[in-house]
Amino acid sequence: MAQSQEQAQEKTPGKNMLWGGRFTGGMDPLMNTFNASLPYDRILYAQDIAGSIAFARANKNRGILTSSEFEKIEEGFEKVKKEWEDNSFEVREADEDIHTANERRLCEIIGNEVGGKLHTGRSRNEQIATDMRLWLRDELRKIDQYLVDLLRVMTSRAEMEIELLMPGYTHLQRAQPVRWSHWLLSYGMAFAADLQRLRETIKRVNRSPLGCGALSGNPFGIDREAMAKELGFEGLMWNSMAAVADRDFALESIQWSSFLMSHVSRLAEDLIIHSTAEFGYVKLSDAYSTGSSLMPQKHNPDSLELLRGKSGRVFGQACGLQMSIKSTPSTYNKDLQESVEPMIDCVKTVGMSVQILTGVVSTMKLQKEKMWDALSPDMLAIELAEFLVRKGVPFRETHHISGRIVALAESEGVPMDKLSVQQIQSVDDRFDDDVKNCFNYERSVEMRSAKGGTSKASVLEQIAVLKDLLESKDAKLDAWGKQSKDDDGDFS
Repeated sequence: MAQSQEQAQEKTPGKNMLWGGRFTGGMDPLMNTFNASLPYDRILYAQDIAGSIAFARANKNRGILTSSEFEKIEEGFEKVKKEWEDNSFEVREADEDIHTANERRLCEIIGNEVGGKLHTGRSRNEQIATDMRLWLRDELRKIDQYLVDLLRVMTSRAEMEIELLMPGYTHLQRAQPVRWSHWLLSYGMAFAADLQRLRETIKRVNRSPLGCGALSGNPFGIDREAMAKELGFEGLMWNSMAAVADRDFALESIQWSSFLMSHVSRLAEDLIIHSTAEFGYVKLSDAYSTGSSLMPQKHNPDSLELLRGKSGRVFGQACGLQMSIKSTPSTYNKDLQESVEPMIDCVKTVGMSVQILTGVVSTMKLQKEKMWDALSPDMLAIELAEFLVRKGVPFRETHHISGRIVALAESEGVPMDKLSVQQIQSVDDRFDDDVKNCFNYERSVEMRSAKGGTSKASVLEQIAVLKDLLESKDAKLDAWGKQSKDDDGDFS
């Protein structure tokens, strides 16, 4: 049976697609699915509507729309937004992306005569770039606050538990005694650097491509700066071809996320190790642990293992997006659609990860006796070398002498602090009776008093530095690194 004209039109992209006017054949249903982005870019509905209203307002100011037409568009979009919010928006087969879906529904509400004017001078190329930047900017600001919360928890715990000592490690071997707070702040400083980088990244994300058209600019003299101001952008993308092609903002944000997640993963690994029975330094809250389906005694650090695993997900997204865009020719290409989904997933992963880590750090209990018991006299061997350094003996010589005392204790089968003064002097007679003072963990920790060290005063200074950062909206390096600039502008 011959198809009616209406049935033929239903299968013709030109009837419903924004781009379909010159097409006469229907689209392969698999291609339609392959091409569609609405299943994931629908999350951008509010940003797409805000951008559309700003664009319509700018067109009204240029006389493209009347005031009455603009009011209808604005009111119509408020209804569309409400439908998305209450989950009553009805998606149609031809809604290939969020832009098409919103405009189609707007036209259904206010009619094609007015709704059809919305897209005058505008391209989806600039729309998606605008939507992504708006959404990403707001989500990164949320992550900024999550990081601030994490750092507040870390500085608070570091301040309250500053008296606790534990072994410091290199190569996962016990090295020297340190304050637990000093260890915790080693990650705090890493997250502080991440916060600084994030705020710098947000500034580059927050630039407007709206009004750039498909690639060559807007033909109606639209006021791009007014639209940027309405949408809260801090500046413009100054080249229309670059504006629609640029996905560096998404890639940089995911690359930033990989920085952050590498630090999250390393802290998670330390805490996994520290929570084992073999170490026993920390005990995770039940809220962030799980049990075994077979072994009733198990208390598994699943939250930390997931954090460690999620880092790989983010690293993969950074690599994947880099490969997707590395060979795209100038301006917009459909490859760039591959930037939306990893951006959305990455932001979700990172936001949840920081909040989970904050919960873990804020609720875990410290086993201070286990930390103290893990300290051993051999960790103070360097103190013997430094004892002689203060008497003028070259360090390379004192290091060798200290090693001989370690060997002596091992041959005698006793801890180093159980060696007599006479036994120590048999190795080198420049040791005097107060050499036994070297075998004191508190003294060892307090001797590390230079800036950045593990003495109490130094750790308190680090806490003050981080608190200064948390009070700063810019998170500049000199605000928390306490570095000054010389006359040439270089850090000194």
